[in-house]
Amino acid sequence: MSRSILVVYRPAAGRYTAQFRSVVEAAAELGVATVVLLPTGWEAPETKGLACYHADLDDTAAVRAAVDGIHAEHPIERIFPLFEGDVLPASRSRRDHGIPGLTPDQALNFRDKNVMHRRAEELGVRVARSCRPDTVTAVAEFAEEAGYPVVIKPYAGWACGDTYRVDSRDDLDRVWEAMGDDRHEYRVEEFIRGTEYHVDSLFQNGEVVFEQLSQYTYSVLEYLDEPGGTISRKHGLSEREQRILDLNAVVLRGFGLSTGVVHAEFFLPDDGGDPVFGEAGARAGGGSIVPAIEAGRGINLAGEWCRLELDPDHRPAARLGPEIGTEYLGSPKYGRITAITTPEELTALDTVLDADVWKSVGDVLAAPTASNDVLGWYVCEGTDFEDVRARFKTVRDAFRVETERS
Repeated sequence: MSRSILVVYRPAAGRYTAQFRSVVEAAAELGVATVVLLPTGWEAPETKGLACYHADLDDTAAVRAAVDGIHAEHPIERIFPLFEGDVLPASRSRRDHGIPGLTPDQALNFRDKNVMHRRAEELGVRVARSCRPDTVTAVAEFAEEAGYPVVIKPYAGWACGDTYRVDSRDDLDRVWEAMGDDRHEYRVEEFIRGTEYHVDSLFQNGEVVFEQLSQYTYSVLEYLDEPGGTISRKHGLSEREQRILDLNAVVLRGFGLSTGVVHAEFFLPDDGGDPVFGEAGARAGGGSIVPAIEAGRGINLAGEWCRLELDPDHRPAARLGPEIGTEYLGSPKYGRITAITTPEELTALDTVLDADVWKSVGDVLAAPTASNDVLGWYVCEGTDFEDVRARFKTVRDAFRVETERS
């Protein structure tokens, strides 16, 4: 039987299509076949010609059972989960069959925010103060001690879903009611005042073989009020920015990563102290981070992850290039779309390198419920952070959406 890899792939909304194709292409270049595990009931044109299986991807037992059957038919060498929620089930399937990669113990460092913050503290890395929401009184006492606002978030969430900024005791009472009986699924953190960054890294055998620092242009928690943007910081890093890169390597090694891709978030606090670790996911960055890095550095993070896993001699051939920015496309209009700017119209604008629009005429727009609940994205280049941010406004002003009430 031929060598094979398994990709756990959720084709919804096209967010992972480019990553999926890059993994398949990288494996094929190395003579390795791709097997795909899709959500029950889903098909995708990009999987044509590949061996495809289905399972309820939100049911870990179902995933493990499906992988049992797949492994009996294909000599799976590696498993690639592209979505955050598939990282832990994939690790359990690896353990079931002795497949190299993150073990469940290591994967928990990247999925459970209670675990990841405790482990980061053990590594000497600064994290936000936190508490468990055992009772509303415990949270109120923590908020009085740490100072409002505080953040209440799922300990295993993503994309700011069900995440709350709490600015007062009245806010806390409202959020406590919204949490209902699920408080055991949440954690409470102090709100870090400062600038938020992310680091997108590739590791091989415990060593950093690619890293890029980028700075958010907005508060991730305020995705309802402003478009999500991020701009690379490749040139002229400050000492504190370089410190983020150093701590990122400490965290990822300490979390047990050997070979893989990680999207991690840090804050440079306004108090001038050491960077504060936010969180880390053992997958490529979400939204348009992967296409932004591909446009600016010439590599696809998911494809490179595959090559690093399968070829011990591979090293990413990334270029440096100018600063690159990417921003989500959003609209304050809700209802059925009657007209929308196309990706081709966006890429015709000066300095725009790539764009994708996930919505089309006939789709219905409603209020977003997570930070990645958007209409699409674009990537542009500039000379520095401020230049790229100014170009954001030009592109944003050119993007048009018309709707009617459905």
